Amino acid sequence: MTDRAALSNAQSIDIHAHAVLAGSMGTAGRHGPEIGYTESGAPWFRVGDYRLDGVRYEGSPFMESDVRLTNMDAAGIDFQVLSPNPLTYFHHIDPSDAVGFCEQHNNALAEIVLAHPTRLAGFAALPMQDIQAACAELERAINELDLLGAYIGTDIGRPLNDPALDPFYEKVVQLNVPLMIHPAPAGIDGPAGDPNLKQFDLDLLTGFAAQESIAVATLIFGGVLHRHPNIDICLSHAGGTMTSLIGRFNRACTKRPWVPEHLQYEGAFEESLQKLWFDTHVHDPRVLNWVIDIMGTDKLLLGTNFAGWDQHAMTQDVPPELALTMADNAKRLLRVST
Repeated sequence: MTDRAALSNAQSIDIHAHAVLAGSMGTAGRHGPEIGYTESGAPWFRVGDYRLDGVRYEGSPFMESDVRLTNMDAAGIDFQVLSPNPLTYFHHIDPSDAVGFCEQHNNALAEIVLAHPTRLAGFAALPMQDIQAACAELERAINELDLLGAYIGTDIGRPLNDPALDPFYEKVVQLNVPLMIHPAPAGIDGPAGDPNLKQFDLDLLTGFAAQESIAVATLIFGGVLHRHPNIDICLSHAGGTMTSLIGRFNRACTKRPWVPEHLQYEGAFEESLQKLWFDTHVHDPRVLNWVIDIMGTDKLLLGTNFAGWDQHAMTQDVPPELALTMADNAKRLLRVST
């Protein structure tokens, strides 16, 4: 169980920290996941027909809590909320396999939190291809496992504004927890996407940003925030390209015929943007300043992609007062302060 007193006292809280769990290996049927090594000792990680080569999870902060805690100390991070690995969202596989995986994943995550309750908490993986099952697993994860929120991908097999998802959003509000949304590389277990994304790591470099921008636009233009005004949703990487597209989205509110009535005024999109939460994993202080200019700091959160290829600490890159503001914001989002 998460030590809420320790979380409440933390001066830096990282909400963008993925974990790979030994207890979830082999729990998604033919999709694995599975870790192995070549004859030369090079690591690989398999999810269904997809194989990631050269990334070593075993012995790293992704899988070893002691290593994670040591690296957190070095980065000046008091507390982390661990989240599912984007390669294992499994939103497109057989529902029964997805349900089994999410149950075992969340059980394993809860065990790690129980072993380190003063430093770690967790977000629940959910089988979004079965909305009723996703609601049930979220309720179990919150009430029985003491995880702190829901965690899903940007591509769950249906638009994020699909009315069929309303019972899920209602469950998130009823349980009084945040919903975190983060992309996965296209084609892991779902549609392959644009073939141009398969070179130069563009599925990560531009694909993620595009998915996040589409998610933000869908949540706002699709009326999700309007239908569920009390929901707290956080997007990774400051919402992708929201900063550079804000003028275009604002203009659409007064120029495009499909815009819902409640958004048909100047600046409506930007106003709605203030209802969402965003993390700071943007790699460049110039971009962070731009994000703050447009979105403010009231719902800005520390995000590092801890141990990932593009990790950055941010606690060392921003003024101390902003770091404390983000910690206070995280406490509000995670329901440990008002």
